[in-house]
Amino acid sequence: MAITEHKQRPRILVAGCGKLGGAIAETLSGHAEVFGLRRNPDRIPQGVHALGADLLDREELKSVLPANLDIVIYCLTPSSYDEEGYRNAYVRGLENLVAALGSQTLKRLMFVSSSSVYAQNDDSWVDESSPTEPARFSGQMVLEGEQTALKSGNPATAVRFSGIYGPSRPQFLEAVINGRMDPASPAPFSNRIHEADAVAVVCHLANLALEGKPLETCYLASDCEPVRLDEVVAWVREQVPCATPVAEARKGGRAGSKRCSNRRLLESGFDFRYPDFRAGYREMIAWRK
Repeated sequence: MAITEHKQRPRILVAGCGKLGGAIAETLSGHAEVFGLRRNPDRIPQGVHALGADLLDREELKSVLPANLDIVIYCLTPSSYDEEGYRNAYVRGLENLVAALGSQTLKRLMFVSSSSVYAQNDDSWVDESSPTEPARFSGQMVLEGEQTALKSGNPATAVRFSGIYGPSRPQFLEAVINGRMDPASPAPFSNRIHEADAVAVVCHLANLALEGKPLETCYLASDCEPVRLDEVVAWVREQVPCATPVAEARKGGRAGSKRCSNRRLLESGFDFRYPDFRAGYREMIAWRK
């Protein structure tokens, strides 16, 4: 998704240029001056100004951050999947980045968050106003990161993504095909968003911010069809030959059972390229063949 032309090229920092952040930075670089920040700058996409720094080193950050930024997109994943790793990624790193920005005044600080902040397990619908009471440290640290962004002194927006899938994230599809997924029926509800749409969501919201249009402090980014996990598995099995499930195949989901509403995102003018799991997985299966 292209950034609308502005009188001057907007200046955008993407802190965290992994799969998602790197794709966001590369997409935005067509119409903005984009800076990508990660510990290993050699892995930042071409066309993006590469900045090498550790978000846990505040002084190092200060030495590399560019001035006159319009948008900062914070898109981190933990380096270790324990509580310390999550706290470093979602809280301490953001605290250091906000401090290193100093007196810079942003049009918007965007925090890439997760639907893991919801603990609902009763098939209910959740939206941006639903209670966020995560039971696991992962969701708790993500939620604390959201609060850090909102208290940063800059206009801030958290984007809560449900499970991201796509060509670079084929694990679920491969698990079904290889017989390592065999959920009970009825299985919990699952929610997902294609990686191309995830990139487009952030670009869409960044463009709105650059145009001076009002943004909410939170958007729930998930496709248009929450669906029970066993229904997804059954559909995949109808599309492509799959191995018989093995004895140790996974039986259920890992994120409770809830249905994520994307109404606020749709009302902002966003259009999904992949509005449901069939559109996304059908294309992946075709490429696989």
